[in-house]
Amino acid sequence: MHQPKRQPELVEGNLPVFVFPTELIFYADDQSTHKQVLTLYNPYEFALKFKVLCTTPNKYVVVDAAGAVKPQCCVDIVIRHRDVRSCHYGVIDKFRLQVSEQSQRKALGRKEVVATLLPSAKEQQKEEEEKRIKEHLAESLFFEQSFQPGLITMAILRT
Repeated sequence: MHQPKRQPELVEGNLPVFVFPTELIFYADDQSTHKQVLTLYNPYEFALKFKVLCTTPNKYVVVDAAGAVKPQCCVDIVIRHRDVRSCHYGVIDKFRLQVSEQSQRKALGRKEVVATLLPSAKEQQKEEEEKRIKEHLAESLFFEQSFQPGLITMAILRT
């Protein structure tokens, strides 16, 4: 006897949401970064509808902040930073992507994406390079010192 294929009951809030990237960094001095794209993936066998919420909606424009994603497809969501004043440098804002089944209202899952406005891409690259050099130097050689009265020995451990 053939039984119809039933979809499992989905628990509210537990559905994994796949979005990339998980962090947006805008640079005040680089206008090309003022518009960025989030990609929402739907790996499931059923259609999803989505909604994008934001902690500071006055600072951003979200193109198509609500919509649908077909099964095993993806959609691009464009986010524009529209208030790049220095008073917003370093402030962490959040976007929340909520998804639900096409025919349902309750949210099945959600994912948060952080967004930060920094003053300069050049300053950020310089800081990252300095940090990388320091980390490399710190991780290159480790010395193990063992103390014995009257004798000092060293062993070099490489990572």
